Amino acid sequence: MHKMTFYPLGSNKNADTTLIDLNNGKKLLFDFAAVANLEDAKDKGIDLSKALSEDLDDAGKTGYDITAFTHLDDDHTRGADAFFYFEHSKSHQSEDRYHFGTLWVPANVITESRNDLTPSSKLIQAEARYRLENDRDVRVFSRPKKLKDWLKTKGLTVESRKHLITDAGQLAPELTLVRDGVEFFVHSPFAWRQDENTLIDRNGDSLVMQATFSFNHELTRFFIGSDVAHKALSAIVQITKGRRNEVRLRWDVMGLPHHCSYLTLGPDRGTDKTEPVDDVKWLFETQGQEGCIIVASNKVIPAKGTKADKESQPPHRQAANYYRKVADDKDGEFVVTMEHPKPSSPKPIVVEVSGLGAKLKKTQVVGPAAVTASAAPRAGLRAG
Repeated sequence: MHKMTFYPLGSNKNADTTLIDLNNGKKLLFDFAAVANLEDAKDKGIDLSKALSEDLDDAGKTGYDITAFTHLDDDHTRGADAFFYFEHSKSHQSEDRYHFGTLWVPANVITESRNDLTPSSKLIQAEARYRLENDRDVRVFSRPKKLKDWLKTKGLTVESRKHLITDAGQLAPELTLVRDGVEFFVHSPFAWRQDENTLIDRNGDSLVMQATFSFNHELTRFFIGSDVAHKALSAIVQITKGRRNEVRLRWDVMGLPHHCSYLTLGPDRGTDKTEPVDDVKWLFETQGQEGCIIVASNKVIPAKGTKADKESQPPHRQAANYYRKVADDKDGEFVVTMEHPKPSSPKPIVVEVSGLGAKLKKTQVVGPAAVTASAAPRAGLRAG
């Protein structure tokens, strides 16, 4: 079977890291954010570097087949500078570091020149640029004018690197349903959006994809939302529907965008429940399949009336209430990384993908011991 693992990253920081294990043994990592304060006993976040290194060592691997960074914000890159082997930097090439494999990045990772990049983000950008310039082991998503201009400064053209560039509306070529049991359809970023924006919009132009898994002829779809807000998500829906390609918006597992922020749904937070704009409502309420699993990668959802409930930063209780209703209406589950199986002792959320579809692997804590079991198979599954 295939497997997705969503990590509980920190009690005080929202962040994203998702590991995908394919049935053929390939490993894919989406983002790396070691944000937990390991010296603070109150921070229940995982030691991400330890968890990932132990997983790779147990598998006998020196790195990932593909590592994707959806964008360069700190909550998607922190700690990567100490964990990975960087081909462009001799000072980051010790034997205890792990390899990226093929590096997947949106075009703005190459092109942005903002001065607020963290050390990890700077290194990831430099690595992606180095690989693109040297024509190897990188996949850049979309080709805005800014990318053409950057390539020109290196004496290169889009034509000379087109085999390393994939646009929205296409499949990433590194993986196929026939060979690997998965394919990745690219929804974002759009070149036209980046050309229209004077400044880089990391969230709006982050990497958004639909992964379609195949196992024993059953198709299971995973929507990877990154940090897009409702305007970008609405554009994805409108363009995909306009091309009559709605199947690419179906989902059995939803990796919620932007840490359960109400801005993913619409412009207004709401009092008790965020009301989504029409296109986003359609995505969640008609494209989510029966028995779906919605995963929010963030801190504990605040209780009503608390100080945290009044903060502008996510997670937002009102958005969580909407997602819970979506899951309930579809006999599915809404799970939060820092609440699973309980806030005092969060564990990685594991979703297994087999011929029975997607199942949330349950973790029940009984006394000092943890007992793990799989959820019941989803009813009414069908391919197509």
